[in-house]
Amino acid sequence: MNFVALENTGKRLLEQFPFIKRSCKRVYQLGMYALSDEKFKSEGEVIRVSPDDNYEYFFGYYDKSPWDITDRYMICLKVRQAYKSVAPKEDAEIILLDTKNGNKPYKIAATHAWNVQQGCMAQWLGPDFSERIIFNDFRGEKYCSVIFNVKTKSEEKVLPLPVYSVSLDGAFALSLDFSRLHRLRKGYGYTNLSDVTEKELCPDKTCIWKMDLQTGEVMEILKYTDFANFEPREEMKGAEHKVNHLMISPDGDRFMILHRWFQRGRKFTRLVTAKCDGSDMYNLNDDNFTSHCYWKNNNEILSFMRKFETGDHYYLLRDKTNEYKILWQELNTDGHCSYSANGSLIVTDAYPNRKRLASVFICKEESNEATKITRVFAPFRYDNDVRCDLHPRWNHAGDCVCIDSVHEGKRGLFIISITNQL
Repeated sequence: MNFVALENTGKRLLEQFPFIKRSCKRVYQLGMYALSDEKFKSEGEVIRVSPDDNYEYFFGYYDKSPWDITDRYMICLKVRQAYKSVAPKEDAEIILLDTKNGNKPYKIAATHAWNVQQGCMAQWLGPDFSERIIFNDFRGEKYCSVIFNVKTKSEEKVLPLPVYSVSLDGAFALSLDFSRLHRLRKGYGYTNLSDVTEKELCPDKTCIWKMDLQTGEVMEILKYTDFANFEPREEMKGAEHKVNHLMISPDGDRFMILHRWFQRGRKFTRLVTAKCDGSDMYNLNDDNFTSHCYWKNNNEILSFMRKFETGDHYYLLRDKTNEYKILWQELNTDGHCSYSANGSLIVTDAYPNRKRLASVFICKEESNEATKITRVFAPFRYDNDVRCDLHPRWNHAGDCVCIDSVHEGKRGLFIISITNQL
């Protein structure tokens, strides 16, 4: 029996009934786990680097690296608990782990704005990725971002907007409405401020801003109505709209974004690209479902998505064209994909299966090979909105990846060597 095909069919049939969908998933996985003969915490060489104490530790999303350019220091969030709320109001500590000194933790700051899926967007700031870290916070009743200098152990500046995606040269960032995002996608926004657009299905208000990281100057570049009016579809009428998953191209010229709308319980997603001033929009995939994406280079994007004629797969697309190719057809479930620094390898993962086991894969584009390197168990209390996605990320040398995992009973940061895959 093709369990994956059966499960995907069930997901689509229950898409309009989220509570029933979650209940059916829980009953199904409980039954499958009870019958499973594969009960273990981890498989493969998975090494904890975060402290083993009474706290939980994690980094955040898959599209950035916790390592500095030397691959010595790793950014990590330290929180009291991360399984009861998707965006707690309690502070999170931002710490550095010194991997050359027994993974010793050093607290460098604290943040009042974070969530269980993407943390506080803490990341090393380019172009050197060696001295400065940028992260989101909530100060003076406003969301903001902070640049912290690790060497001087001091804040360099506080910027007027939180960041979502930062250009590799450290010159600018793109931001969105984290309050609307929280209301419509739990675990990805922040709870400090209520959503002032809650009663508006498609606000004629800014949804994407560009911020200069040197001057703090902010430019409004796109509104929700700009997306709804761009190559509109019948299903957009009377629908509720949001945007998510901004990612700037390596050269800083263009960005991609997922435009989503909800119509009578159904969710539609399309992948749109545009120049970083909001011009030259292009509808790259409009076949109802697009998930996690990654820029391979300035012109190509890897994504798990749907094409009506070929189904749900990993696709490599060429921006501003209809060109694409399917990769790794055996990986027919969604995952968080990214390229190593030299572009020779791809890492991705898969959500916990019917036995509550989540996997990490190393993939090769030219040979179309996908190799499973790790499996970890996901306890049932880490599920749905408070789940712990693995979010695999590369180090700069391209010989190691790290994941957030709960296979030891709480969130922790773990590394996996992939030298045998090189």
